[in-house]
Amino acid sequence: MSSTELTREQSFKAFDGHQYVYNHESATVDCKMKFGVYVPRKAEKEKVPLLIFLSGLTCTDQNFITKSGVQRLASEYGFIVANPDTSPRGCKIEGDSDSWDFGEGAGYYVDATELPWSKNYRMFSYVNDEFYGLLIKNFNVDVNRIGIFGHSMGGHGALISYFKRPGQYKSVSAFAPITNASKTEWGIKAFTKFFGQDELLWKQYDATELVASYHGGKPHKPVLIDQGSEDSFRDKYLFPERLVEAAKNVSFPIECRDQEGYDHSYYFIMTFLEDHFKYHKKEFEHVK
Repeated sequence: MSSTELTREQSFKAFDGHQYVYNHESATVDCKMKFGVYVPRKAEKEKVPLLIFLSGLTCTDQNFITKSGVQRLASEYGFIVANPDTSPRGCKIEGDSDSWDFGEGAGYYVDATELPWSKNYRMFSYVNDEFYGLLIKNFNVDVNRIGIFGHSMGGHGALISYFKRPGQYKSVSAFAPITNASKTEWGIKAFTKFFGQDELLWKQYDATELVASYHGGKPHKPVLIDQGSEDSFRDKYLFPERLVEAAKNVSFPIECRDQEGYDHSYYFIMTFLEDHFKYHKKEFEHVK
């Protein structure tokens, strides 16, 4: 994909680089998609690491770049940081905008198999193939130092991307991820529509199920997960302890930090965001 296929919508000077918003016509999800990307000055002269951030339910391309303060860290660490939208938009599928937890703004980073969703709701392939390739071809990315992370639904998306694509990402981390999507109310609602009643397909997009059968390389330090103790979604939708237990059973290293007093908001994310940058930086340092 050449740069001529990208249309720049916004450009803001921030610290030593620029925060951009682009759109492009996606062949994967068959609609126009927007994404944010911060490019530090360092990337003008050399290839730099890339972090892909996946946002949560109801979010667009704007939430992360306007609420997290990521630009300061991306500039300081010399990382390109890119964030796609959370779903296709404008597809005019009946039922895709009826509720906040399914459809537009809630694509769950899966490839649907059931009509009418299967034509457009292919966010797993979009993120890990089309968007991934678009970033490498259009920006000065060090292809050996690419990590992925996310929040809530996006934390789920980051984890399943890492487990389903061994070796594609050198690192992964998450804020308050949905860890066991096939066994939660949000996931069951979405997966029933996206995959029908085939629960074997549901498990293919469930981090707790995937870690149990993962045979790829392991990180040098345990995968970093932060979870707020006052998160109102924790005990009904997120279930971090299920992922930790499944990982422990197969000796896959995960550090889930319980952050006392924090909720599910971007105040939580901005507080611990630099820890995640430090984590990914250390993982990248092991790349030869």
